[in-house]
Amino acid sequence: MADLRRLERSRFLPDETAEAFWHWKALAHGPLRLIADPVTANRCGVPGCCDVAYFRDHLEAVLHALPAKSARELRALVSALDDKILTRAKAIQVDGPGVPWWRDQL
Repeated sequence: MADLRRLERSRFLPDETAEAFWHWKALAHGPLRLIADPVTANRCGVPGCCDVAYFRDHLEAVLHALPAKSARELRALVSALDDKILTRAKAIQVDGPGVPWWRDQL
């Protein structure tokens, strides 16, 4: 936690990672069809408002910026949510190597 607090003070906003994690967790456990279905998804185009990929992008940036031990601990939590989302959303396709699956599919 201390590593994350230091990182947020220097590079991000305080509690920004907790908010991103909360949104990603809500997607993993909430009604996925409302976000993943292009017909019912309601996106305004403001980053961080309706685009859940924005939150996963933030988590990825934090994972790369944290020291190794802290990153491993957070990655375990984020990976569990990723797995749940991927299991629930059978229609998500990966465009190719190096393309984050959450970027264009949610």
